[in-house]
Amino acid sequence: MLAFASVDLKEGMIETLIVPVCSDKAIHTDRTIAAIVKKAKKFKEFCGEKDEEVVFYKPIGTAVNRVILLGLGKSDAVDPETLRAMAGKAVKKCIRMKLDVVHLMAPAEQKIQLDYPLMIEALMEGLSLGNHLFDKYLQEKKHKPLKKAYLLVEADAAKKYGRLPSRIEAICAGTALARDWVSMPPNDKRPDQFANLILAKARKAKLTARIMQEKEMRQEGFGALLAVGAGSQNRPRMVVLEYKSKGAVKTVALVGKGVTFDSGGINLKPSTSMDDMKMDMSGAAAVAAALIAMATLKPKVHVVAAMPIVENMPSGSASRPGDIIKSYSGKSIEIGNTDAEGRLILADAMAFVSRKYKPQILIDLATLTGACVVALGEKIAGVFTDDDDLAEAIVTSGKKTHERCWRMPLPPDYKEQLKSDFADISNMGSTRWGGAITAALFLSEFVKDTRWAHIDIAGPAYAKKGNAYCPAGGTGFGVRLLCDLINKL
Repeated sequence: MLAFASVDLKEGMIETLIVPVCSDKAIHTDRTIAAIVKKAKKFKEFCGEKDEEVVFYKPIGTAVNRVILLGLGKSDAVDPETLRAMAGKAVKKCIRMKLDVVHLMAPAEQKIQLDYPLMIEALMEGLSLGNHLFDKYLQEKKHKPLKKAYLLVEADAAKKYGRLPSRIEAICAGTALARDWVSMPPNDKRPDQFANLILAKARKAKLTARIMQEKEMRQEGFGALLAVGAGSQNRPRMVVLEYKSKGAVKTVALVGKGVTFDSGGINLKPSTSMDDMKMDMSGAAAVAAALIAMATLKPKVHVVAAMPIVENMPSGSASRPGDIIKSYSGKSIEIGNTDAEGRLILADAMAFVSRKYKPQILIDLATLTGACVVALGEKIAGVFTDDDDLAEAIVTSGKKTHERCWRMPLPPDYKEQLKSDFADISNMGSTRWGGAITAALFLSEFVKDTRWAHIDIAGPAYAKKGNAYCPAGGTGFGVRLLCDLINKL
């Protein structure tokens, strides 16, 4: 869908051209574009301020059918996210206009104070991410995604960064895949169904992939994972994916929480807290989709991904508050609350990959706690780790991709809240305060000496209202973050 192009606007036939415009300075060197922008700014309603727009049809002296100018605001305030959002907004407008192809004019390298590769990467991400539609369950599909999006750059830039479009397309396809899985209703992604969906995509990408069934997990001692799935007639699964480049000397393990529907179990959630619980597998979706993207990106590393997948349902066979279970690591866990289930399935999966693959780095993604949403809101993920370098790498990748992360404290004395009189550890803190911290501290008990970070994505994994390049529903948060991060580790 994405490609570079270099076109003479006076001769090359273009159906729709998008031109970003700043309010305080020219950001294009093309004289034809400069003339159109100058004409547009004579209108009172357009001066290049953010979100302003004006359309010219068949401008004189060009072979362009329509030019859409979109305001960015002042040039010194333009950052990659501004450009990403502008490109996404442009694509959505073109989709509503029932167009098939769009050309977007990139600002000239010498005219804007941004790292040029980062700028064109952001523009291409906006074009690709904004082109995603989730309409599988609509009888009437009013809109279709664009067939092609071109970023207009100088010929030497197109040659220099020629590999970038395919890279961005692979990462954004992974993001769209994760979005689709998260937005999918829970009746179509019960544990066996979701596991098979991941398996099919992974094998198509030529990843090593397998599904662990309940019998195997019981034999291996996945007591915490199986306890969470005990109340559902849809039995648990665990998907393990593996990517390994030739000569890889470092192993990175990724673990993603995969609760396909979370009722809370015996500690049943209030009805108002349950309607979006189809998204409680967002961590698994992001991890799986990131690895599928990596099969195309081919980073020089060994990456293992484990996705424990369950339904958390109440029934006569469900786990109860007060139950004591034995985890994969051998630790006994007292269940203080059946709605603190994500940390249980993650504990078994993390202990499993640590023992079997001995990774140098382990990162888990999970929609783990409402407490993290209270702390950071719905757009920022919490990062928990004692490893300063790993924390910095995650936060830096979050800044680049605008999948923002904020490092949270991990004070050892808070572990006192997880003490149990009857088991090695409780899955629930003794107070309601600091819930995101105690959840992370619980997980830390199952990683031993491995460099580890926990990313709580409970806030940004799902959006009730869409934005410039993401519709309402699953956001795919974490895919772009992980793809960027893996190259830094």
